[in-house]
Amino acid sequence: MATVTPPRFLTSLFIFFFIISGGILRHAKGQAPGQAAWCVAKPSTSDKELQNNINYACTYVDCKIIRPGGACYEPQKLVNKASVVMNLYYQANGRHYWNCDFRASAIIAVTDPSYGDCKYEFKK
Repeated sequence: MATVTPPRFLTSLFIFFFIISGGILRHAKGQAPGQAAWCVAKPSTSDKELQNNINYACTYVDCKIIRPGGACYEPQKLVNKASVVMNLYYQANGRHYWNCDFRASAIIAVTDPSYGDCKYEFKK
């Protein structure tokens, strides 16, 4: 039986792409183990979807932080409030990328989105 040997340039090309891609094992959604991550709403999400996300997340986590007197009550923008509670949900459920989907209306941020007295929760 004859064996087929790939052309030398294809082997070299494969090795080149393997090296620049970081190898075979890569972490899902680009998140390294132990790396800080927060779940936030995409700025392009509709107000209706943001409100649905708030309603959903608040059935599982304590949302007093976005209510009057809470540290994240201001500013009165749905994207801010939704981001805070979506992150609470994400953190409470193990920081898995699938807990930060919200019908594709969320993204994982690796920069702390906290502002002023409003501190976004982070659990290792």
